[in-house]
Amino acid sequence: MTLLYIERLSHNFGGLRAVQDFNLELQPGELVAIIGPNGAGKTTVFNLITGVYIPTEGRIKLNGEDLIGHKPHEIISRGIARTFQTIRLFKELTVLDNVRIAHYSRAGYSQWDALLRLPRFTGQEDRVRREALELLDIFGMADLAEATSKNLPYGQQRRLEIARALATRPSLLLLDEPAAGMNPAEVERLMETILWIRREFQLTILLIEHQMRVVMGIAERIKVLDFGQTIAEGTPTEIQNDPRVIEAYLGEEAA
Repeated sequence: MTLLYIERLSHNFGGLRAVQDFNLELQPGELVAIIGPNGAGKTTVFNLITGVYIPTEGRIKLNGEDLIGHKPHEIISRGIARTFQTIRLFKELTVLDNVRIAHYSRAGYSQWDALLRLPRFTGQEDRVRREALELLDIFGMADLAEATSKNLPYGQQRRLEIARALATRPSLLLLDEPAAGMNPAEVERLMETILWIRREFQLTILLIEHQMRVVMGIAERIKVLDFGQTIAEGTPTEIQNDPRVIEAYLGEEAA
């Protein structure tokens, strides 16, 4: 069964058509990339999928369920998580608390349980802390649990943001330029991490990325946007040799 189904998705900002007639089907376990120059509409697609924007036209379905009209937190609870081009951690909080916060989308207690510190609240809090620590351990960050997030090196902040997204237990992970600002060694580790989490967590991944080393190295399929329209799609080899892509995006780098 198709995990994510997008049909004829379009979105306007006033008189500007940011995305036009975008179509995509993701099967469980796929790793697909969206590329294109700045302003091509890539992040707008992510914002439409996650309920930040409501499409002007089109359909978005996850496991056959219509997502349009649902709020972002409702879409998270249905199995979609994302990271952002600019890291959005709670930088004054600890590493552990950043991951704990993500678990509260599945909190099994009410406000009254929390206010009165009833057994349901304390039991769930223990569970959240345990699961958050287990996730940090998987990412090799358990020893940093009490560190303040803003003090982490850039690459570890990226890893923490991904760990926090995984705490919501998604079936689909959206990564928005995860390699932005990374040095070559960090990029190499990131590529290994993305492939590892797809395998370890049995995820489907949709990736926006400018670094062709990442895209060509890990993506199975690529869609190319330019001015909101799809101009090419195919395997990395097909995209790398497509003259429309070379003209619109890759340019001298591809040549």
